[in-house]
Amino acid sequence: MSSTTIIGIAGGSGSGKTSVTQAIMEQLKGHSVALIEQDYYYKDQSHLTFEERLETNYDHPFAFDNDLLISNLKDLQNGHKVEVPTYDYTKHTRSDKTIAFDPKDVIIVEGIFALENEALRNMMDVKIFVDTDADLRILRRLLRDTKERGRTMESVIDQYLNVVRPMHNQFIEPTKKFADIIIPEGGSNKVAIDIMTTKIQALVKKQN
Repeated sequence: MSSTTIIGIAGGSGSGKTSVTQAIMEQLKGHSVALIEQDYYYKDQSHLTFEERLETNYDHPFAFDNDLLISNLKDLQNGHKVEVPTYDYTKHTRSDKTIAFDPKDVIIVEGIFALENEALRNMMDVKIFVDTDADLRILRRLLRDTKERGRTMESVIDQYLNVVRPMHNQFIEPTKKFADIIIPEGGSNKVAIDIMTTKIQALVKKQN
């Protein structure tokens, strides 16, 4: 198995990480690419009651099982297939379903805390932070959570003000300093994405 390039893409909720990721994957046609979302790795909470699970702060680094994520990435680097967990947001715990991932030339790890864990960060060849104004991030999160997750506008705003915003300022924003490149305004910044993908393409060719 040839060397695997690992790319980390971080940024606040609603920053446009997904758009940046999709643009990079589109530019990497000709290489095998896998996207692993950090959200897959929310910790299993089956040992807790449902009421206790409702108290989980999903915008805190402790919500993620980074040890399993790192283990899976190492297996992929070594040419081994892995079964990646998934999360059931209705039951607030890990699902029985897994997703099979084969080793690839490029693995993209996308998540709000993709650059927060030092051990995970040290595995990355390229570290990206998507930096978008807070007003755009809350609007995007509001649309997503009401349309895709069946939440009320009031609950999304309350969570944003009491949890998401303070957690972003405390834990996510500081990880910007670890990024190799900061992409303002997410997927709409075509120039930054083109520069980034050119660099990634060169790195992938060198490693393979």
